[in-house]
Amino acid sequence: MNNSADLLKELRIDRKAPPEPPSRRGLWIGLGVAGAVLLLGVAGWALFGRNSAPEVRTATATAIGNTGSSASVLDATGYVVARRMATVSAKITGKVREVMIEEGQKVEAGQVMATLDPIDADAERNLATSQAGAARSQVESVRAQLAEAEANTRRLSTLVNQQLVSKAQYDEAIAARDSLRAELITAQRNAGVAGDRLRIADLGVDNTIVRAPFAGVVTAKAAQPGEIVSPLATGGFTRTGIGTIVDMDSLEIEVEVGEAFIGRVQPKMPVEATLNAYQDWKIPAEVIAIIPAADRGKATVKVRIALKVKDPRIVPDMGVRVSFLEAARAEAPKQQPGVLVPAAAIASRGNDQVAFVVSDEKVQQRKVSVGRSLGEDREVTQGLSAGDTVVLDAPDKLADGDRVRVAAEGEGASGTDNE
Repeated sequence: MNNSADLLKELRIDRKAPPEPPSRRGLWIGLGVAGAVLLLGVAGWALFGRNSAPEVRTATATAIGNTGSSASVLDATGYVVARRMATVSAKITGKVREVMIEEGQKVEAGQVMATLDPIDADAERNLATSQAGAARSQVESVRAQLAEAEANTRRLSTLVNQQLVSKAQYDEAIAARDSLRAELITAQRNAGVAGDRLRIADLGVDNTIVRAPFAGVVTAKAAQPGEIVSPLATGGFTRTGIGTIVDMDSLEIEVEVGEAFIGRVQPKMPVEATLNAYQDWKIPAEVIAIIPAADRGKATVKVRIALKVKDPRIVPDMGVRVSFLEAARAEAPKQQPGVLVPAAAIASRGNDQVAFVVSDEKVQQRKVSVGRSLGEDREVTQGLSAGDTVVLDAPDKLADGDRVRVAAEGEGASGTDNE
């Protein structure tokens, strides 16, 4: 019985749940703790390690011009003027047939600008040509008569020696010959006069063509086809010119300087000119001459100034401001342009003067050569370039490669205001 009961117990189904597999919860918890520690480390470095970098103020190196530039001793205003400018007109009165120019057009010396109606001039030339031809024919006719008279005289000379003709007849032949000689001279002179008259008529035809007297640019067109032009016109509907030409190579500046300051201006003095139309363009110039006459009403003296730059932007009658400059020192051209930084940007490391340039929150130590002192700024001739960001009041422990924090503008960052 007991054996049967034991067998029945062995056949009973065990309804207990199977044992669970090993859990991975511990692994994930470990990874989470490690990540948290890493994040805390990074945050701690960012919070404490980064903040350990010194906070500095910075400024930007500013480019300056050549250190040999001159200072202005006097400023004045004036205008651009042309030394060669002409309103071109015809030499004769006539009706315009064609105008070949427009404003802004460049013309060369001798280029045709306009033509006048040549009917009258052509008629005069045709008449002069006919008169010259008639005069030449007259010369040939008298020359033929003279040849006959000279031959007749020679024959009579032989006959009179043989006493075959009378002496009176021979004298009459000589007189006729001499008369024809005088007539030939007169005819030749008349032919010369006719030739001169023909050349004058040719000039009259040429005067119907208006040419440019010199190379330049047309600034005004004054006549149209069909209008009457005359160099002697005083009013009405008659024009006095065809157009105006300006030689742009002859442009210069005229300014009026007060009598009290004219002593500061000298011939060949350097000048810096600024056109009112181009305020940022500094044009080099030079004093040509001081006109030896004063304006009693304005108490001024006129000064002529030559422009050293030829540019199509410079046109006559433009307003201009000029600055008369002191002569630059002889050694000035040898000096190189540098940059301007606050004096606080220059630090000492040993026997060298250095500056710290900030790039990507790190500093780079550069040895610099320092020039002039300009107020609170210093000129650096070597070691820095325009646009470099330099540290102001660098800490004594700051070294090449150190990390720094740049102060915000509201926290005292500064820069130069020069140039």
